[in-house]
Amino acid sequence: MDIAERTPVATTMQLPEQLISLDVLIEKYCKEGENSADAIYTRVARALAGAEKPELRAEWEQKFLTNLKAGAIGAGRIMSAAGTEIQATLINCFVQPVGDCIQGEDDEGFPGIYEALREAAETMRRGGGVGYDFSRIRPKGAEVKGTHSIASGPCSYINVFDQSCSTVESAGARRGAQMGVLRIDHPDVLEFITAKRTPGRWNNFNVSVGVSDAFMQAVQNDADWELVHKARPGQKVLDKGGYQRADGKWVYRKVPARQLWDTIMQSAYDFAEPGILFLDQIGRDNNLNYCETIAATNPCGEQPLPSYGCCDLGPIILTRFVRNPFGVEGKAEFDFEAFEQSVAVQVRALDNVLDVTWWPLPQQHAESQSKRRIGVGFTGLGNTLSMLCLRYDREDGRQMAGQIAERMRNAAYRASVELAKEKGAFPKFDAKAYLGNGTFASRLPADIKAEIKKYGIRNSHLLSIAPTGTVSLAFADNASNGIEPAFSWSYKRKKREADGTTSEYTVEDHAARVYHTLKGADAPLPEYFVSALEMSAADHVGMMQAVQPYIDTSISKTVNIPEDYPYDDFKDLYRQAWTAGLKGLATYRPNNILGAVLEATPKAEEKKPEPVGEAAPVTFDPMRTVIESRPKGSLNAVAEKIEYWTQEGKKRLYLIVSFMPVATPDGRTIERAIEFFMPVGQSGESQQWITATMRSLSLAARGGFLDRALEDLRKVSWDRGPVRLGTYEKADGTLVPMWHDSEVAAIAYALQNLIGERSQMELPLKDLDAPSPNHTPVGVQQSLPVMAGKKCPECGAHAMIRKDGCDYCTQCGYVGSCG
Repeated sequence: MDIAERTPVATTMQLPEQLISLDVLIEKYCKEGENSADAIYTRVARALAGAEKPELRAEWEQKFLTNLKAGAIGAGRIMSAAGTEIQATLINCFVQPVGDCIQGEDDEGFPGIYEALREAAETMRRGGGVGYDFSRIRPKGAEVKGTHSIASGPCSYINVFDQSCSTVESAGARRGAQMGVLRIDHPDVLEFITAKRTPGRWNNFNVSVGVSDAFMQAVQNDADWELVHKARPGQKVLDKGGYQRADGKWVYRKVPARQLWDTIMQSAYDFAEPGILFLDQIGRDNNLNYCETIAATNPCGEQPLPSYGCCDLGPIILTRFVRNPFGVEGKAEFDFEAFEQSVAVQVRALDNVLDVTWWPLPQQHAESQSKRRIGVGFTGLGNTLSMLCLRYDREDGRQMAGQIAERMRNAAYRASVELAKEKGAFPKFDAKAYLGNGTFASRLPADIKAEIKKYGIRNSHLLSIAPTGTVSLAFADNASNGIEPAFSWSYKRKKREADGTTSEYTVEDHAARVYHTLKGADAPLPEYFVSALEMSAADHVGMMQAVQPYIDTSISKTVNIPEDYPYDDFKDLYRQAWTAGLKGLATYRPNNILGAVLEATPKAEEKKPEPVGEAAPVTFDPMRTVIESRPKGSLNAVAEKIEYWTQEGKKRLYLIVSFMPVATPDGRTIERAIEFFMPVGQSGESQQWITATMRSLSLAARGGFLDRALEDLRKVSWDRGPVRLGTYEKADGTLVPMWHDSEVAAIAYALQNLIGERSQMELPLKDLDAPSPNHTPVGVQQSLPVMAGKKCPECGAHAMIRKDGCDYCTQCGYVGSCG
């Protein structure tokens, strides 16, 4: 039966819409005149059908619409921008090449650093995230012949890309996400690994090290490892033993492989970065390894891509295909037939995206047309297994996940062959090479390979498991995200309203909602309801191992582990991932570095292996840590009237200082100045510099060096004589006027007093409570486990972690940027 003729069935009952779903739907996806998911589906279906021949458009619009309602949705960019007039891309992410020169192209044809920066800025402006391999950039200490100088290295240029991302606002008010990759043999890899130990550095980047099989073997064999580049080193490096190898590359130095590995692992353990990409496994498995080299991924890691490659993604909501959930009205089953039909239509829809989207760069358009990569995926796996009465962390759950992935693979490849019959194979298709030994396609069933050999295939790659944070909230009733298990069964979400007040409502996991609707609101959840923090890290990796063989690109998954997870076991996770043939791994562990603001009492440090190139320990002061940007919504503020006297007479200014609460190591909560402002309309020729000074002080406040900035301003003098402001008390109690060397110095003095008084005010702890226990007994409805992290822009708690490739607040459930 054709998918267009089926009646989509989500579950055995219709559930009322959750407020969270409506909020996210309206905020992120609805356009003018839209107020429901059905309205969005109609717009998207019509847009994608526009790629069809005119006589077929009505037919395919209806089929796409039916499939969307059945659960085959698009990724965020498709759902928000398809069918609108905005010139934004429907593609979530790209990979941007970066060459080894400043402008133009390098000797291999890759764009120079600032040309790459320009291209990336245009891509982010149009709504796309960007991944980069910075390994081509010559290392620090290399010769630069053209200018007779020494190179500063890729990390210095990553700083520039990071600042550019902060400046460029993407289409639809979406800040650009970025992934930075550096190869394990690059001479600057140590600086790259440890860069994010500095608070505030590279806040707009995820970072990963590109690791080779040769390096992993060197770790196992306890061998030395050469750090190399094709660029000739400067004399200082040569004097320290640098030399040229037989292959022409220059060895800058050697390091013990195990110590380098420990440096990576220690940073990942303490800072959740860098992630790891297994480049050789990515290359072996690549269907197009005969015509491209992959050295980077998109920001969330599910799409290894060549230069100018793109992510054209569309997840299918698996919970919509569970029949008789929990076995209440018969045996719980997964409807594979309906699922396969939905996959087939999804392939055509995503192929059409490539023809109707706006392309930020012509190189991206050309790359997509020559290979036609798409990424059919799924979301809601954790919930689906629960609804089938299977545990995510047991073998029967992994087997079902593998079967779903296998059926998705076969259905997608068969549908792409049918598309090739109708519309032609992708231009770079070479049957012999495509099906050659070792590629993903070489492991397909024999009948599919025979069809590919005979007719070709429309799309070079077809499958990808991406994070689905906001689309799962908006369109899947808060089903578990992507391949992940559920993170919690219910929690309270705090929402800042337009008037500055905060409202609170309950958010429920989809599977838990279905269960309680069927069994009663007070029914305890069965043992197969297992959350992310209740299972071992090895079980998380085990699920990736079960699914990856059927995915031709990769899987975005974050392995969340508890704070007390042993370091040696943590290191072994990454070795297990390499041995299992995975293409990468990302982990998150809450700790007293990432969550320093929440720590009331410091814990004794474990003795850990001494990493290579370890910088001095960084101390964290809640009044000096870097704040990435001004928190959204209203802040507590004080308006201060400043009256002072110059030779021109009495002057008056009104200044506003905003404050935010921060927790101190001893458990108190005090206020930290975060923003300075002078209201408009105050006359006087000198007001421009005051406005400029307020902006500079705001940056200093967020950068953690406000006290130093104010002290510097106290030293400013001018040629118009002293300024009187304030008094000081002599020993006999007499008050004496205070004189300052300039208006700037006087205002800085006033601000120092205001801030000093305000910082002594203690506030209630409110949302800054200590983390909750990680484990909840089976059958007990749990609150959201609070995990230490960055400050949440929604509720203000320092509980924002990286989960499934998304910024996720474990206090209020806010979902931020998703790569």
